[in-house]
Amino acid sequence: MTTVAQLLVRALADHGVSHVWGVVGDALNPVTDAIRTEDRITWMGVRHEEAGAFAAGAQAQLTGRLGVCMGTVGPGAVHLLNGLYDAKKSHAPVLAICGQVPRPELGTDFFQEVDNDQLFADVAVFNQTVASVEQLPMLIEQAGNAALAERGVAVLTLPGDVGGLEVPKDTPVPTFVGPAADPAPSEESVRAAADAIERAKKVTLLVGQGARDARADVLALAERLRAPMVLTLKAKEGFEDDNPYEVGQSGLIGNPATHRAFEDCDALVLLGTDFPYREFLPEGKTVVQVDRAADHIGRRVPVDHAVVGDVGAALGMLLPLLGAREGDRHLDRARERYLEWREGQSHFADPDYESKPVGLLRRTVDNPEHAIRPELVAAAVDRLAPQDAVFTVDTGMSAVWLSRFVRMTGRRRLLGSFNLGSMANAMPQALGAAALDPARRVVAFCGDGGLSMLLGDLRTAVSHQLPITFVLFDNSRLGMVKLEMEQVGLPEYGTVLDNPDFAAVGRAMGLHATRVEDPHGVEPALREALAHAGPSLVDLVTNADEIAVPPKPTVDQAWGFAIAKTKEFLESHS
Repeated sequence: MTTVAQLLVRALADHGVSHVWGVVGDALNPVTDAIRTEDRITWMGVRHEEAGAFAAGAQAQLTGRLGVCMGTVGPGAVHLLNGLYDAKKSHAPVLAICGQVPRPELGTDFFQEVDNDQLFADVAVFNQTVASVEQLPMLIEQAGNAALAERGVAVLTLPGDVGGLEVPKDTPVPTFVGPAADPAPSEESVRAAADAIERAKKVTLLVGQGARDARADVLALAERLRAPMVLTLKAKEGFEDDNPYEVGQSGLIGNPATHRAFEDCDALVLLGTDFPYREFLPEGKTVVQVDRAADHIGRRVPVDHAVVGDVGAALGMLLPLLGAREGDRHLDRARERYLEWREGQSHFADPDYESKPVGLLRRTVDNPEHAIRPELVAAAVDRLAPQDAVFTVDTGMSAVWLSRFVRMTGRRRLLGSFNLGSMANAMPQALGAAALDPARRVVAFCGDGGLSMLLGDLRTAVSHQLPITFVLFDNSRLGMVKLEMEQVGLPEYGTVLDNPDFAAVGRAMGLHATRVEDPHGVEPALREALAHAGPSLVDLVTNADEIAVPPKPTVDQAWGFAIAKTKEFLESHS
């Protein structure tokens, strides 16, 4: 006898799914029982379904296969939503298996009943309820294929009386589609783009994650055009290692070199990126955009020449049409400014910075408590973490420090909530990444606000002895919100966090955990944590007033900071 739940679980195992994340309960009990008897899949019970959805999304992004999570009737399904929205906006193929009340009770406002069709309408590329065994294996295949083909979320709902039903003996096991062929652009669009690039004297590249599989061709293009290469945060992975053309990121995490590279160019070439921050992109340039998704073309900046297709295929056609350039200082100037900026930033990573003349004034202004500077933490992690580490990072200031000080060299990977911008993503994404390979170190850059939000799932790392080091930037603030307020002249309000001793909490939950308050204790604590076989946490008390200066600060921003700081000073002394 084969049940609906067993058929579903076998199809997932045949596809290569190794973990299913969620919280057990009622309608989905037949599914968890089917997982119990399937040796190829491990059930990963979490303390909150949102953590399970983030973990499944992380696995989908790292493997390209289906990530799978489960939430049972009503509240369990609702809790999946935030992690599923992150998967949607990250273009990660995730299958959510959701419970529902028994079929006779549908529409009666039964206990815990939620209309899953409405609940998941916006987040899912496929969203259907299994009402009878006759719908199988079709609905299972449609769900998996939709998630894989459209790189999005599929929701398959099982009423409480369906999962245990027996399917006919000759029902085939559902199978899912393989990867689609990379779409090639039209020759006409490539030739028009080549002509425009040839006419431009200075070219700057903005490179995104969509170009990652075309690294060699992207580097060849930069060399041929002598073009500086601005990277999106998601493109750090794949393009920072041994790249003499990159000049860092743009946006609030950017630097003066990216601003110069943008402003000085005649033509801007966007490769596999949907970089959303229009205010940081230059105006009045000839713009060429290459992207496999036609709906990405032109939605951030007006585009003169669109090339719809795979970046690698497009560059394979484009490179033979372009002549090599020599003697142009555009690249050299951008690189010189970038290396100068990095040298300046490196001072903040010195544990003795504030005892030296260069740091005395700044210590008085922004760090009177002599707290650890977050730059020091990020730089130490970069030196000590393995070259095959997987990094996850919370949204907020921890992402700024990772962007500026952690280099994605070697086989390092990077995950974050870079499109949705959710809090609390780094820890559960680290769970998903670490479960894939227990021999590979995962490093989670956590903000104190983010870690607090899903704190209970630290225990999930302990339960499975996952090789994760949680690096906690403990500044007792919602740091990015504080910065946003001060930029427009508002004193910080509502951003202060009344934190516990997170190391003590971590030890109570079974982690190897250390609290660090002295800059000279940062490296020894990180070294010990990274060497620990199981999960570890380093609670680093960092400076709450550290300022991440934008690439080109405006007068309004400077005035806003001055006003905000004056108000904060007056209120603190009233």
